[in-house]
Amino acid sequence: MKHDTTRSTSLLEKQTAWLAEYRPGLRITEQGSVVSVGDGITWIAGLPSAAMDDILHFEDGSRAMVFDLTEEMVGAVLLHETPSLTAGTIVHLTSRALTIPVGDTLLGRVVDPLGLPLDGGPQPEAASWWPLENRSPPIIARDFVHQPLYSGIKVIDTLIPIGKGQRQLLIGDEGLGRSSVALDTVINQRGKDVLCVYVLIGQKRTTIINTIDILSKNNALEYTTVVVAEASALPGLQHLAPFAGCALAEYWMQQGRDTLVVYDDLATHARTYRELSLLLRRPPGREAYPGDIFSVHARLLERSTCLNAAHGGGSLTALPIVETQQGEIAAYIPTNLISITDGQVYLDRSLFAGGFRPAIDIGKSVSRIGGQAQHPRIKEEAGRMKLDYLQFLELEVFTRFGARLEASMELAIRRGRVLREILKQDRLAPLPVEFQMAWLVAFNDGLFNETDPEEVPAQLALLEHHAGISGLTLDSSREQWAKAVSEWLARGNTA
Repeated sequence: MKHDTTRSTSLLEKQTAWLAEYRPGLRITEQGSVVSVGDGITWIAGLPSAAMDDILHFEDGSRAMVFDLTEEMVGAVLLHETPSLTAGTIVHLTSRALTIPVGDTLLGRVVDPLGLPLDGGPQPEAASWWPLENRSPPIIARDFVHQPLYSGIKVIDTLIPIGKGQRQLLIGDEGLGRSSVALDTVINQRGKDVLCVYVLIGQKRTTIINTIDILSKNNALEYTTVVVAEASALPGLQHLAPFAGCALAEYWMQQGRDTLVVYDDLATHARTYRELSLLLRRPPGREAYPGDIFSVHARLLERSTCLNAAHGGGSLTALPIVETQQGEIAAYIPTNLISITDGQVYLDRSLFAGGFRPAIDIGKSVSRIGGQAQHPRIKEEAGRMKLDYLQFLELEVFTRFGARLEASMELAIRRGRVLREILKQDRLAPLPVEFQMAWLVAFNDGLFNETDPEEVPAQLALLEHHAGISGLTLDSSREQWAKAVSEWLARGNTA
């Protein structure tokens, strides 16, 4: 049989083509070994090329992230730990930063800061992978905050407005309803094309289950991802939780969509960061917090913004929550966050005890840029209302001493008491913006002047019902609103 030498030569050339590009030489792979491990951190000898935030893989299957560099050792925080992790375990350097799966498949899911499911469902398919640590958008990519984000809470939407892309701090003592305000805001985004991320940092499991249950019952999980690092989780995961939530929302923002992130809460996050820093022997500063705690929260919150049309026009609104002790608003972490954010909603214990819910202190609460995004019609009606309400609170003090007031002052006090009843609201009951317009018009036109404070809830129920079916919008004329509101109240009083 004749042998085809030409064909054999051609096949051999194809099989050995890689030899032309082969360059013989040594290949060096770095590896270190664990010196000590405990309390969620580990010290590693070796790895001279390690950089901050690099991911490390251990031979036993554990994972960690580089958190501190010294001349002799590398300090790392554990992200996953197995019982077999001990001193002497071999460590491999990946030279990669931590990323998380992102995309619409995570909507309705409960995940940990690494993107692993905690709800018993399958691993969500990732549309992309996004770094947890990312640079904030440059100034040239940003736009002015110009669209309102409605919370459904009367006090906030009228007197302390929030805009899409704003960072609004929720601050107050424990048990005053900070999380309820955040949940109301998330629930109120239903049907408004705003994707939400709710981050729970170091919370008890009962609190986590209750939060997920509330979102589920109000059909808010359809457009929400819950990121959980519970109290029993590794400190490293608790530290990464807000950055994971920010990464999820940031991906959607870069796709041109509006997003809302709740960080519940950053006081716990600061304590976790202090714990890790002290364990890694970083020098302590004020109240034993490390000197870069301000930078950590600034890096996180600066990623919240409103992008201009050239960069997709998406937005990332942040509602960080921080706890105060005995109402001390001037403590270290609260003042840090106040200086980073665009305003704060302050909840006061005395208002809560007095039955004013939500217990928002209008005098101490402020929105520095939200007014620019507020709808012109709402802004016009709210007008001087905040100032007039604060003046009423001062005037009311004189009535306690039996002082006689002139008629104009008595009217101001009467209107102030009615306004106080109007601003009360049940938790987890967000209200549409059309209702906000209805009660503002009714109050400014004096339709509540003859109403006793006890009758206010019934009157508000009338306005809420009719505003929802009237077909009027914020773009309807002021005359249309005034006529309609007057008819609704008159009809209700007649009935």
